[in-house]
Amino acid sequence: MSVEILQQHRVHGGTLRYVRHDSAATGTSMRFSLFLPEGEGPFPLLVWLSGLTCTEDNFTTKAGAYGPAAAHGVAILAPDTSPRGEGVADDDAYDLGQGAGFYVDATQAPWAPHFRMETYVTGDLLETVFAAFPVDRARTGVFGHSMGGHGALTLALRHPDLFRSVSAFAPICSPTRCPWGEKAFSAYLGEDRAAWADHDSARLIEAGAAKGRFDDILVDQGLADNFLDGQLKPELLEAACAAAGQTLTLRRQEGYDHSYFFMASFIADHVAFHAEKLKG
Repeated sequence: MSVEILQQHRVHGGTLRYVRHDSAATGTSMRFSLFLPEGEGPFPLLVWLSGLTCTEDNFTTKAGAYGPAAAHGVAILAPDTSPRGEGVADDDAYDLGQGAGFYVDATQAPWAPHFRMETYVTGDLLETVFAAFPVDRARTGVFGHSMGGHGALTLALRHPDLFRSVSAFAPICSPTRCPWGEKAFSAYLGEDRAAWADHDSARLIEAGAAKGRFDDILVDQGLADNFLDGQLKPELLEAACAAAGQTLTLRRQEGYDHSYFFMASFIADHVAFHAEKLKG
């Protein structure tokens, strides 16, 4: 798949590119950013999945990830959160439609033709990057924030052949049991709640999806996050992991909220966590 370089910047000794490519999964052009550290590669690759309302630019400009990535010799890929453009379904609410793809493949009208973000991330996006840039298919991890934390956890659990490591910031831990998830899943997947469970990290772990796949899952959660109790519910992920015997490092961070200031404070820990898992 061909790529179009839209911008290129030198940062922390490496190169940051903004890229556009065509996706068969979404039927649209899609954008992503990609940081490559200095050297020839192939480099371990971290896939970052962003939260509601974000584009490929939010993490790229706000997270402060590229210094740690350069130090560990790790590439970081950050795609957009949904298809966009003329003819792509949308909603006036911030938590549905463009900017709110929830990393699932929609089955319901009017979303089904374009909102196929699981297939996009695990198929078109990765295949494009593996073909065009010096990154290592066998050393790929995934992490994300909020809706993207949900995406990181569920895609890792559903595609362990693709991802060797997983972590998250303030993830939506059980979207089948919170308003954000119930709204999005009703729209994208329909009213059959049995189908929703396949895209809920706590439910997946309860069903044994993590068994033998990840020796540890790292999650950071701010205790001053205004979405903590109503939407994120890390205690459900914690309980599921405890019941399933899955190691979870859940760090509750006093005073931190849901913003990129929280992520920037701990992003170096997450990059180091993945770099260790992706060695060799």
